[in-house]
Amino acid sequence: MNRKLPPLNALKTFVSAAKHLNFTKAAEELFVTQAAVSHQIKLLEEFLGVELFYRRNRLLELTEVGLQYFEDIQPLLDQIIVATDRAKKTRTRQVLTISVPQTFGIHWLVPRLNDFHQQYPDIEVRIKGVDQDEGKLGKEIDVAIYYGLGHWDNLEAIRLAEARIIILASELFIKEHNIQVPEDLIGKPLLHSNTHNKWKRMKEYLHLDGLDAESGSVFSHSFMVLQAAMHQQGIAIANSLLAHQEIKEGHLVELFSTNLYDEKAFYVVYPPQMEKVEKIHHFVEWIMQEMKEDVID
Repeated sequence: MNRKLPPLNALKTFVSAAKHLNFTKAAEELFVTQAAVSHQIKLLEEFLGVELFYRRNRLLELTEVGLQYFEDIQPLLDQIIVATDRAKKTRTRQVLTISVPQTFGIHWLVPRLNDFHQQYPDIEVRIKGVDQDEGKLGKEIDVAIYYGLGHWDNLEAIRLAEARIIILASELFIKEHNIQVPEDLIGKPLLHSNTHNKWKRMKEYLHLDGLDAESGSVFSHSFMVLQAAMHQQGIAIANSLLAHQEIKEGHLVELFSTNLYDEKAFYVVYPPQMEKVEKIHHFVEWIMQEMKEDVID
């Protein structure tokens, strides 16, 4: 079926003139001359074969057909504007899918994402929380945060920060158990993330031969260890980067400032061939700058 549409410029002009009931105001709104408005209205009337306005001296009124046409056309033009804006946003929006360890995502990345959104509003971020990295990126992942020694085949890995291993507890727990010197840790409940390795290293660092570094509860994620410490269940040991928020907000206190650094670190990783992809480049630059400003010494 061949249905000829009226000229779009004429429709825009008609809606503006019908809204104002004044060709001069319509011309101002459309940034054209009054003569151009009159011409477009005449074209539309000829196309439709009906009069849309009564022209009485300086007064302009819609005919019955003109009023009905205006009521029908105006919402359709509004829909075209909305649909066009939506299409433009879809065209410019980029989707960035990031894979992160859950603790890093909860305690560090997510609280800071609003800053990234403000800097790059056309990049839609999608976060995928994982328990641990597998040394490779799935096809659906653009960039990832890995925790390890920095050696992953076929991946570009940039270390974000070197962080200390710190001992943490709530103020209430410290007071109730009268912990004042490292020796006071002996016999207290210890909290571990995944393994006993961090407490074993801390035992050697502090020369606490009497400390049972394998005692206490073991949690699968660091955020669980921090939560347990906040609820007075024991003394936590954690990467200082992940505990930054809890310390800043006063939920946990660092015991016995130490200079023992985590053997592992957080890295931002991506396939080497994707280095110049704009959305990945922006994210890598942003997270490195954020990390530089936020690292606890």
